[in-house]
Amino acid sequence: MASKKGPTKGSGGKHRNALKGRGPTPKAEDRVYHKAHKAKQAADRRNRADPRTAARRRAAQFTSDATDLVVGRNAVLEALKVGVPSTQLVLATRLEHDDRTREIVRLAGLHGLHMLEADRLEMDRIAKSRNHQGVVLKVQPYQYASLEELVDKALRKSSAMSQASSDRARREAQPLFIALDGVTDPHNLGAVIRSAAAFNASGVILPERRSASVNAAAWKVSAGAAAHMPVARVVNLTKAIESLKERGFFAVGLDGGGSARVGETGFENDPLIVVLGSEGEGISRLVREACDAIAGIPISGTVESLNASVAAGISLYAVASARGSDPSTTQERPS
Repeated sequence: MASKKGPTKGSGGKHRNALKGRGPTPKAEDRVYHKAHKAKQAADRRNRADPRTAARRRAAQFTSDATDLVVGRNAVLEALKVGVPSTQLVLATRLEHDDRTREIVRLAGLHGLHMLEADRLEMDRIAKSRNHQGVVLKVQPYQYASLEELVDKALRKSSAMSQASSDRARREAQPLFIALDGVTDPHNLGAVIRSAAAFNASGVILPERRSASVNAAAWKVSAGAAAHMPVARVVNLTKAIESLKERGFFAVGLDGGGSARVGETGFENDPLIVVLGSEGEGISRLVREACDAIAGIPISGTVESLNASVAAGISLYAVASARGSDPSTTQERPS
């Protein structure tokens, strides 16, 4: 039988697969049969057993924004006393305890908090500061309410009270909201929440942009009122006010150049939104145009303006006083 003619493969063709590249040579510590691999495994076991490494690993789970942290013994103790919702407490290793830290540990145990220990370096990293006194508390993100649900609840309560025998009780049950425009200081926000709770407001309204949020600082200043006073966040404050006006609300803006005194606008006995702006800029133009009246607080000429939280307390007191007084003595509503 005749053999097939044609070119024959050379040595390269016969062993082509054997000549393919296999990549770089693995490191000695990655070769299971090499003594460097065994040495690396032993070093890893020692590192895992090292208390500093264990503390670092636990602290790595404690990632948080600075606004979600309460730092320092006094601040943490006050936060736990007023019931700020929290998740974790970190204490420095070998912490020198005093009455405050012992009470902190006791309250943390009562609240069922997860307690961790970390060394000084990790405490500095967690707190983003060295002034933590060996104690850091992580608070839960605040759960904002739905404005629509708050309004529905307030109107139902007002409707239920419409059958009350007392006119004063019916007036006092009218919905009352506080809207903040451009208030960026969480301490001011916390004080406003506290005042709103003191005068039985239906809720606080915040815009999502250019506004403080209910963080640990606001919780602390509210002295626990944030647990009982609902706060709603809206995309556009002007549109939120206009939507409430469609449901029978009136809006009164606070400004030094107002045409009426706070508490004497004629809208106090109606479902009401009191709108406050920042101390420097006041309420914005669009929000001002959405208001039915602009009211002012009489103050001495030596003071240009009031802090937003102070103005909120005065205006809420004025509205409560107007609702509790004889309607015949209040100013008529402007047409």
